[in-house]
Amino acid sequence: MRIYTRSGDEGQTSLIYGRRVSKASQRVCTYGTIDEANSAIGLAVARLNGDARFGDLCGYLGRVQRDLFDLGRDLATPLDKPSTPYTTEEDVLLLEKMIDRLDAENPPLTRFILPGGHEAAARLHLARTVVRRAEREVVALGEAEPVQPFIRRYLNRLSDLLFVMARVVNTRCGVEEPAVDFQAPKPNPFADEPKA
Repeated sequence: MRIYTRSGDEGQTSLIYGRRVSKASQRVCTYGTIDEANSAIGLAVARLNGDARFGDLCGYLGRVQRDLFDLGRDLATPLDKPSTPYTTEEDVLLLEKMIDRLDAENPPLTRFILPGGHEAAARLHLARTVVRRAEREVVALGEAEPVQPFIRRYLNRLSDLLFVMARVVNTRCGVEEPAVDFQAPKPNPFADEPKA
């Protein structure tokens, strides 16, 4: 396969089955954000990989990355063409099983968590926010044209999984989760400076 084809130089790309559409179309923007989410997850995996504490997370995320590729294929396939969806209810149920298994390790959630703590947790939170954006774009696309039924549900569960994984990383590493205390005053980084 050649890396460059020159076929997109005029701002159009091909969906599966060859239909040409604008690269700025909602459908193309949506599966582009799915690709971005996959890349953000890859960044988290690169940080988790090689650490024995996170072998299960890397395995789960490897499956997720393959799933996201399938979501992109579903989104790039016009629904008026004969095609079996790549994303199914079983994929959604598998995410729920991952969430339940991992969240059993976490302390009860009693406050709002800020992204951060261990570096890998911060990367997972970043991936979570990209997945949330992808979900919003799928919703917008679905308001304009048909979308495979399980894509939105998959992304909704995936953002939950990434949140739980970020908490698991901090839990396993003994890193305190950054959190919001709405009763405490906001920190002032200049509080100790002498007043002019």
